[in-house]
Amino acid sequence: VTLFGESAGALSICAHLTSPTAAGLFQRAVLQSGSCLTSFPRGALGPGTPSYEPFASQTDVQTAGAEAARQLGCTAGGGEEALACLRGQSTDRLATAQLMQSFNRPAFGNTLLPVAPDQALASGRFHRVPVILGTNHDEMRMFVGLSLAAFPVRTEGDYRARLADAFGPAASAVEARYPAAHQASPALAWASVLTDRSFTCTTLAAGRAIAAHAPGLPLYGYEFNDPHAPVLAGLPANPGFPYGAAHGFEMPFLFSSFPTERPLTDDQRALSDRMVDHWTNFARTGNPNAPDAPAWPTLRPWSSHAPSVQSLVPGPGGIHPADAYSAHECSFWDRLSQ
Repeated sequence: VTLFGESAGALSICAHLTSPTAAGLFQRAVLQSGSCLTSFPRGALGPGTPSYEPFASQTDVQTAGAEAARQLGCTAGGGEEALACLRGQSTDRLATAQLMQSFNRPAFGNTLLPVAPDQALASGRFHRVPVILGTNHDEMRMFVGLSLAAFPVRTEGDYRARLADAFGPAASAVEARYPAAHQASPALAWASVLTDRSFTCTTLAAGRAIAAHAPGLPLYGYEFNDPHAPVLAGLPANPGFPYGAAHGFEMPFLFSSFPTERPLTDDQRALSDRMVDHWTNFARTGNPNAPDAPAWPTLRPWSSHAPSVQSLVPGPGGIHPADAYSAHECSFWDRLSQ
């Protein structure tokens, strides 16, 4: 059995990797755009939004659940009565942004997840199975693009305010490393900061943890980097803000039925065929390589070496090893997180 998932699906596979109860239930894992170390800083999804960690302690989840029940008026009687009251609520009352933000994280501190998955990975408490983990070059452009109408980032002043909200005293250091002038717009600079901090570098750090505790384990990394990938259906058009290789944009290359605003080009179809072969070979053997394909090296996610992820780009020579650690300023983010 090979598990693979994207975004929240990748976080679910992180939970399987670190849950003692999943031992022996799967033999390989692919984590796309999500890892046990994924997190968002304050304000990533809009000014004033809280920081995001994908897992929460069981106590915190229970407290949030009790508060949700209180807000919905389901406090009378014991647990069964409260549960019946909640089941009687309309979807309009239950499926609100407030409840989704406060009460949507899997709990650790129980039999299923004894400790937080990031701590489990860091301490070597994970299942020794071959792993592919990877990200897209422009992950956060999807999230930023969804919110630009409500929370525009038009000027360097807007950009500076978002950095201050997210990073506090470290904002000036982040701005010095990511000047707005180095991107076509302040909004693209903001998306670049969040992509590196929240996705690429945390994923490589997860790879370091795996490699440190299981040095002989087959471990592979990738970066999907098609700057002209078809835009997923339903995303708003933002003039001057190309989505590039944003979050989820690799999915149509693995599933031809995935809805996009236009079909793949010939070069993109060729990349799609190659990616499907890689994923299938990994599911079959634990190794994504094939005799007729460019070599995919094992991941070396250490800052003292060039960590070789497989860059996935359409066209001749588009599939090749790349140093994502340097390209995404991960040494800077590693120092900032210490």
